[in-house]
Amino acid sequence: MAAFQSVAVIGAGAWGTALATVAARAGRTVTLWARNADHAARIASSRDNPRLPGVRLTPDILVTSELALAARADMLLVATPAQHLRGAVNMLASYLAKPLPVIACAKGIEHGTHKFMTDVIAEAAPHAQPAILSGPSFADDVARGLPTAVTLAAGDDALASGLVQALGSPTFRPYHSTDIRGVEIGGAAKNVLAIAVGIAVGRKLGASAQAALTTRGFAELTRLGRALGARGETLTGLSGLGDLILTCSSPQSRNFALGLALGRGEQPPAGKLAEGEFTAPVLIELAASQGIEMPVSEAVASILSGRSTIDAAISGLLTRPFKAEE
Repeated sequence: MAAFQSVAVIGAGAWGTALATVAARAGRTVTLWARNADHAARIASSRDNPRLPGVRLTPDILVTSELALAARADMLLVATPAQHLRGAVNMLASYLAKPLPVIACAKGIEHGTHKFMTDVIAEAAPHAQPAILSGPSFADDVARGLPTAVTLAAGDDALASGLVQALGSPTFRPYHSTDIRGVEIGGAAKNVLAIAVGIAVGRKLGASAQAALTTRGFAELTRLGRALGARGETLTGLSGLGDLILTCSSPQSRNFALGLALGRGEQPPAGKLAEGEFTAPVLIELAASQGIEMPVSEAVASILSGRSTIDAAISGLLTRPFKAEE
């Protein structure tokens, strides 16, 4: 597998900026693409991004709004929100004349199609080699060079290994896998479950309830993963259980913060995108199509849609029939 010397990051939000620093730290030639020309120019001149304050970009990271320039890289990291992934890859597709790794760095399921991120990439860009990056990480930690481990999955093991070698550094440790579906399910479902745990904490239901929701949520995640062909070691690894534990326990998690605000009866944090809010209804639709019960995720979706109050959802979970643990 040829070395990937150049990396382009599509999307100059906090996560995209953090990934640009990762690639630069690994010794790659890095391009950071922003859709808005003014935003790109501001980052390029100041070397900092207001969406990730306190993190300075090294001078050798090229910041641009020219997609053609970014598309010349040996590998592309697409760091847009999940529901905007198809639009971003559609724009890229016309510049991809040969097979090129396109790595989704968002965690979610597309509305309307129930497609996972790598499926969206494959449909939108026929020349792309789809891959997915997921795992327990926060943009600020990653950008500051704090120790982080994630999973990068691609259909071909040699490709996944080559991508890992290109991005890895002493403080950013990606593990490679071919279990794309397991990585995608873990990343999508944990965002929804983090909202549930946040609600429990906001409602002051206690540490026991928080632990119960985390473990029963993981059982839901595992059931769906198995039904869709995910491997057990992936679901219990970094992109599954590891990411779930982090997201359900840290105030840095936007999904946990959303649940916390809901549980306290407060307005959600302004300007903060919580992917789980968009994933919840699609996740339960997908589970229903597979005949999989996901009561915790269903409760979150009902609360977010206004079909149920928090108290009614909690009561519904607590009055479910007793059953053997799975």
